Amino acid sequence: MKSSKQFFKSGDVFIWFTGFGLAITLAMISGLMLLILINGTEYLYPSDIAKIEMHNGEIFLGEIEVIEDIPKLNLPDSLKEKGLIRYKVKIGNRDIYGLDFRWFDERDVKNISYPTDATIVERIEHGDLHGFISGIENDKKIIRDSSKIEELYSNLYSYVSELRSKINNLNIDEVSRITYEINELKQKQEEIRFSKNDENYTNSDIKEYENKIVKYNSEYKNVVRVIDSLRLEASKVNLIIATPDGNEKYIPFLQIVQVYNPNNMNLFSKAISFIEKFIEFIVEEPRESNTEGGVFPAIFGTVLMVILMSLAAVPFGIITALYLREYAKQGVVVRAVRIAVNNLAGVPSIVFGIFGLGFFIYTVGGTIDQLFYPEQLPTPTWGTGGILWASLTLALLTVPVVIVSTEEALTSIPRSIREAALALGSTKWQTIKNIILPAATPGILTGVILAMARGAGEVAPLMITGVVKLAPSLPIDSYFPFFHLDRKFMHLGFNIYDVGFQSPNVEAALPMVYMTTLLLVAIVVLLNVTAMVIRTRLKKKYKAASF
Repeated sequence: MKSSKQFFKSGDVFIWFTGFGLAITLAMISGLMLLILINGTEYLYPSDIAKIEMHNGEIFLGEIEVIEDIPKLNLPDSLKEKGLIRYKVKIGNRDIYGLDFRWFDERDVKNISYPTDATIVERIEHGDLHGFISGIENDKKIIRDSSKIEELYSNLYSYVSELRSKINNLNIDEVSRITYEINELKQKQEEIRFSKNDENYTNSDIKEYENKIVKYNSEYKNVVRVIDSLRLEASKVNLIIATPDGNEKYIPFLQIVQVYNPNNMNLFSKAISFIEKFIEFIVEEPRESNTEGGVFPAIFGTVLMVILMSLAAVPFGIITALYLREYAKQGVVVRAVRIAVNNLAGVPSIVFGIFGLGFFIYTVGGTIDQLFYPEQLPTPTWGTGGILWASLTLALLTVPVVIVSTEEALTSIPRSIREAALALGSTKWQTIKNIILPAATPGILTGVILAMARGAGEVAPLMITGVVKLAPSLPIDSYFPFFHLDRKFMHLGFNIYDVGFQSPNVEAALPMVYMTTLLLVAIVVLLNVTAMVIRTRLKKKYKAASF
């Protein structure tokens, strides 16, 4: 057996210590991911709804979120040995109770049951409504026959869904088009007023545009009139819900997202509901201050920002690394540049945000406004936050990662390969283009994807360079020039911060926060897995990289 002195000299203790540290790290990461996964899927999975009857005669419906022991310090001496529990219940009905959650003491609860006809109505506003379906109102006619309600509900819901689609299409296509055209005409009027040196420009200069604006305003009123008539038609159909307090509430079908009875659903039905809710989460727009609905604008903004960031960071990073490694004369200056690049990688991201605000927005954007959009001032066009400035700011943040990874990849190529290519008559650029870069591509791509992953998760610089809580329109649409990079945008990371810390009802929004976090982590993991797969395939293709 080894003595303790030999054991330490052999280095085995450090191997065990390293393995122990790795095990702890993996356990912490796994625990964090499990916590996010469990709490995130809670947002999608339909939980059973309990009917809670109190000794004082009150009745509540809700999803039991937590069951825990009441601290014995809060109990009288006679109950300390026995102990009591309490329930945290999501009672919903925010417009009735004014809150989403309530604690129930076991001593106050008379009975807890799970009625199969208990219903959850997911609404566009005011969150979920818990109750029992008692009838349907259709054009002031009330039907309460339970045998007819299900079929009637299905038919009327399809009918109202068509009306809702027409309303949405009119808002998206017609209203947005008319608004865009009016804004364009007003901008042209401002350009004419600004371009006139004298203040006495004639009305004929802008009369043509005024006539067009009047025409579009008339068209806008007609479209609004059609939308109002569709809303009025849809408002005639209401779902009648008997609430636990004994009253009835009329819910317009136009406000209903879905209605389901979780206590009457089997595992397969709940799985289907889970998938449908997940699809809604991915493709729909947010509602209720981002605490309900989907996160599609945030996904779109995150992906577009990462693409723009990569288009700016990757070429400059690779060119810089090529120059430093292949062309620059190695010396004090080059070493100083490398030290500066490595130090940039450690600068807090908020510092880059301040630089982006001062340089890109105020200096570059402000100059563009003065040169090309003076008629719009003092309202800025480019001299304010937007997705382009946010992307360029993150490009500065991530370009050191690309430079370092590219240099490491270039360094890994044996010098003998370079010398052999030059000896055969290749120029330096031909050697780099045809031999060095292909062989170094796996390492370069790994650094690029890691930079993209880091950029996707950054939030602090975006908060002052263009990200917003809710963007009225996407940076890409069907109107010329199609790419509106001056627009503000939504981002998954900022959405997590906003919903988790700034929403009016943080406790009710926690499942949404966890689900959004899970989605962001999944995107980052996907980028890293993509890097690993690409690196492995390219290593097999360019075996010179492993020499």
